[in-house]
Amino acid sequence: MSAQPIFILREGSKRTHGSDAQHNNIMAAKAVAEAVRTTLGPKGMDKMLVDSLGDVVITNDGAAILKEMDIEHPGAKMIVEVAKTQDAEVGDGTTTAAVLAGELLKKAEDLLESGVHPTVISSGYRLAASKSVDILDTVTISVSPEDTETLEKIAGTAITGKGAESHKTHLSKLSVRAIKSVVEIKEDGKITVDIEDVKTEKRPGGSIKDSEIVEGVIVDKERVHPAMPEVVKDAKVLLLSVPIELKKTETKAEIKITSPDQIQLFLDQEEAMLREIVEKVIKTGANVVFCQKGIDDLAQYYLTKAGIFAMRRVKKSDMDKLSRATGGRIITSLDEIEESDIGYAGLVEEKDVTGSRMTFVTACKDSKTTSILLRGGTEHVVDGLERALEDALRVVGVALEDQKIVVGGGSPEVELSLRLKEYAATLKGREQLAVVKFAESLEVIPQTLAENAGLDPIDTLVEMRSQHEKGNKMAGLNVYTGKIEDMFENDVVEPLRIKTQAINAATEAAIMILRIDDVIASAGVAKGGPGGMPDGEMPEDMM
Repeated sequence: MSAQPIFILREGSKRTHGSDAQHNNIMAAKAVAEAVRTTLGPKGMDKMLVDSLGDVVITNDGAAILKEMDIEHPGAKMIVEVAKTQDAEVGDGTTTAAVLAGELLKKAEDLLESGVHPTVISSGYRLAASKSVDILDTVTISVSPEDTETLEKIAGTAITGKGAESHKTHLSKLSVRAIKSVVEIKEDGKITVDIEDVKTEKRPGGSIKDSEIVEGVIVDKERVHPAMPEVVKDAKVLLLSVPIELKKTETKAEIKITSPDQIQLFLDQEEAMLREIVEKVIKTGANVVFCQKGIDDLAQYYLTKAGIFAMRRVKKSDMDKLSRATGGRIITSLDEIEESDIGYAGLVEEKDVTGSRMTFVTACKDSKTTSILLRGGTEHVVDGLERALEDALRVVGVALEDQKIVVGGGSPEVELSLRLKEYAATLKGREQLAVVKFAESLEVIPQTLAENAGLDPIDTLVEMRSQHEKGNKMAGLNVYTGKIEDMFENDVVEPLRIKTQAINAATEAAIMILRIDDVIASAGVAKGGPGGMPDGEMPEDMM
């Protein structure tokens, strides 16, 4: 019996356990963190990503890079999740979160080699993360919704280093104006910002400074017929999610025509039915129609004759924004339209923007929807601009909701590192070692900022520690001068949530990876079959 092997896994499955499993996962996670590390900070470099179709993306946004990278290793994917969560929660600080997670695992590897158990490291890391949030509260600055200047500084910090720095002031003003126009104050005084209420449309051509904000909705479409009015004032807006064309029968049907006059009768009947549908639209009193589906050619003629501005195949997201802006309800049946379902806009206008037509819906009553039209020299410039502006909008929204900010330039990380080392000295047991390693891991942020700016990371870190020990809690690295300066005076500020979210997400991901001591990869039936591993192999690297 003892000579007979017992197989409990399918043939071809691969199992890695113990320290090998931990080492493989940590190596993969570190590789992902290293891939985005050079993009950190205002002096960070960009990555050019080319997908399987040959489309090119040039960016230094951590989340965008990791999303485009075709990562296979399950351990590496967990670091990608950290960046995605950071992006979803705050919108900025994605590279910080990924780099921090990689560094936490790198320091944990030293402890594992020293014989410290993963559970002890996890416990120490959790203590350190919890303490970090408390320490960060001591270095926060309050910001009020009326403090436009500080909000613009927050937006400027998010835009810095993303290819649009030369027009940072203009874009910061646009971001703050857009967010302030969609702010909602609840009954308990709490501020909420729905980023979906800000629509961004991009158009290559012109300069970045030509970018403008529009109080209303921009729809990247033109009217269906050139004879329709280009401008409609005091527009009564009808939003349809049903087509203005004849329905096809749900069951298969054949019409047998035996004489030529029957063809004419059939066509006349079809025209009469279509005219009836259009009459229902005209009877509503609407002079602007946005249709999510198609509009028949003959229906277009009747609508034009009635002087109605009509548009077809409007995106669902645009329909929702138009509904919020005009107060109109999206109609699903033409037979049940009430007067209250019709929306209102002071002006609906079709304009030429760099050779293509766009429709502007403005001067809406009680509108909480704002649009930003982004302009730039080339398509890649405008794409980069959109990513930068999205980060700026998100951080301004988060700052308004929390009303708490911290300075940047690696300043909070150095303060945390020093205070955590003091906290570690008060602990008993091996968790103390993990807290010290956590404190050291945080220093990777100022070190990386210095490296990416071409400065000496050790000298920079020593000088920053010295300033913080003297009580200068705002001291951070000015990457342009290479000096340690007050970051608040240098206008480098960001929401507190960027730091707390990055620390918490990175810690949780690091702990999860550390606690894995067994990796079982199922064998694939064919290349890329079940289990997601080609031919049952566990990939050695992440790509």
